[in-house]
Formats: sequence, structure tokens, C-alpha cells
Amino acid sequence: MRWAYIYEHPGTDPTSDRTVVARDGVTSILVPVPDAAAVPGVARELAAEGVRLIELCGGLTPADAAAVRAAVGDSVAVGHVTFAMDSLAAAAAYAADFGEGTG
Repeated sequence: MRWAYIYEHPGTDPTSDRTVVARDGVTSILVPVPDAAAVPGVARELAAEGVRLIELCGGLTPADAAAVRAAVGDSVAVGHVTFAMDSLAAAAAYAADFGEGTG
């Protein structure tokens, strides 16, 4: 079983900066992308590598999740992390800092 978690981190290379943990028949792949525009292409590549589940960081938008779904089709499950209602203010503050390059 192969699954991946995609998250946004400026200045990263989704191929060389990924982390892979493989144990007991499960391979977890943590994939940073430099920006949201890279996510669908990276997801398509992961699907071609046999990934069966792709989880997206909560910092990505529902539109990003829809673009991933369109990119990988029905062969890969796509999940999208969401924030609890009581975490929304902190998530918004983090997103504002991230946008300024201080996160």
C-alpha cells in the first residue's frame, strides 16, 4: 500500500525533497510542493507510481483538491485535511504568516 501527503513549502522540489517511509508493506510519501499550482501534476505522478491515497494539507483549497481529483481520476482516493471550527482563527493567522514567507 502506497499513500502520499502533499503540502506547500516554498522553494522545494517535489522529487528531491520528498520523504519516504516504508515499513511492513506500507509506504508513506511526504511531498512538499513550491506552490499550489504544482499539486495536480505531482498528484498525477504519484498516481503513476502506484499511490492509492493522496492526502492534501489543510492549507490547500477545496479548488486545489478538485484539481487533484480531476488529475488522478477515480483510481486514487483524495483526502483533504480540514480544521476544527475552534482552530480557524489560528489557521488563518498561520496562512497570513505563510503568505508573507514567515511561516
